[in-house]
Amino acid sequence: MSDAIVALSTPPGRSGIGVVRVTGPQTLDLLRSLLQQPDYEPVPRRASLKALRDPRDGEVIDHSLVTYFKAPHSFTGEDVAEISCHGSPPLLLSVVDALLFYGARTATPGEFTMRALSNGRLNLAQAEAVRDLIEAQTHAAVRQAARQLGGELSARLQPLKDSLVEIIVPLESSLEFVEDDLPPDITHDILQKLSLLAAQAEELAATFSRGRLLKDGLKVTLVGRPNVGKSSLFNKLLLSERAIVTDIPGTTRDTLNEVINIENVPVLVTDTAGVRTSSDTIEQLGIERTRRAAVDADLVIVVIDGSQPLTPEDEQILDEVADNRFIIALNKSDLDSFRPNLEFLQADGTAVVPISAKTGAGLDSLRAAIMEPFSSSGLHESSFVITNARHYDLLRRAASSIQSSVESLKDKASEEIILADLYNALRFLGQITGETTPEDVLTEIFSAFCIGK
Repeated sequence: MSDAIVALSTPPGRSGIGVVRVTGPQTLDLLRSLLQQPDYEPVPRRASLKALRDPRDGEVIDHSLVTYFKAPHSFTGEDVAEISCHGSPPLLLSVVDALLFYGARTATPGEFTMRALSNGRLNLAQAEAVRDLIEAQTHAAVRQAARQLGGELSARLQPLKDSLVEIIVPLESSLEFVEDDLPPDITHDILQKLSLLAAQAEELAATFSRGRLLKDGLKVTLVGRPNVGKSSLFNKLLLSERAIVTDIPGTTRDTLNEVINIENVPVLVTDTAGVRTSSDTIEQLGIERTRRAAVDADLVIVVIDGSQPLTPEDEQILDEVADNRFIIALNKSDLDSFRPNLEFLQADGTAVVPISAKTGAGLDSLRAAIMEPFSSSGLHESSFVITNARHYDLLRRAASSIQSSVESLKDKASEEIILADLYNALRFLGQITGETTPEDVLTEIFSAFCIGK
């Protein structure tokens, strides 16, 4: 980290403002070169309007707001400069090229946050929250990422780690006196504390079932035979004419995906080609994609035309999704020929929701039915939840190691065996916040970041 790095920190494309970020020990020298002001002494944390000049001919590239953050009071803990330019892609590229000309290098994905981690400005859980905050798709996901970025996960883990250390100390001391067993009252006290710690770790890990939904959302796939109204329903859920709708069967040939927000959960809705027997090669490919999308979905919505009798194609589709979690959207409730009661469809307890993709009637009930199978996950709770699969895995490992030490203590195993499990638990918890995380794991985590963060 002895060199300076540069990257565009705003998304590619045209915008009112684009921000170029620089960090590293040479940041101030780079700014002076870019401004062609050798004596420039910026006031830290105060934006000032400056002319940026081309290193080749001295021509003005742009008049920009330049903000300098002096180490260690910056995001990375190093000197940092943020250059807010007009958001023209060629202009921003010229600024980055000028800084590269003066000796900076292009940042790798997540390198700014990696430097913040290395300099103690963030722990690993907070660093991962930066990525989660950027990628959040709902207000609830934003709140959870902000809480983790603020250090709430670290604060919840610290008492667990402190308690483990308190238990490890007397066990380590007892190794100095191998001829003496731990007194029964101390053994009982340690057992109680370890059982409580294991339960606390498991309880925190268990929140991942709803945290995963807040972060990753649900995959919902619409299936049905042609012309039952799948694409109309898709458009109605999106409140947008995203899919082409016609009276011609087989209009939809490929899958369409869009994300909507239902009860603060991102829901990826997939519209698919109608399932039927067809000799059309392109339509066959679309039908095969429909079947794959249904297999991958968390929930399948089988759309049935409620104005007509159930067809063999409807029955075939219901058979194909029988092993999936699914509900039935009984469409065209606005027609006089609509049959609202299909008792034989409800024999297995599957939800059947009458709707009209034309008028929007019943869509609120359909949204509720989509979320109902997942209501046991406690999606409405405002408590802190685990949203990261890596954290979930490490918490489960820590809980398992603590429970293993409990069993060893009950079996009167040697202190060395008990301590091995406790040190493993401490190591797993440390990997969440970065104290004991292997280098290859860090590399994998930060490779998923965007370049300018």
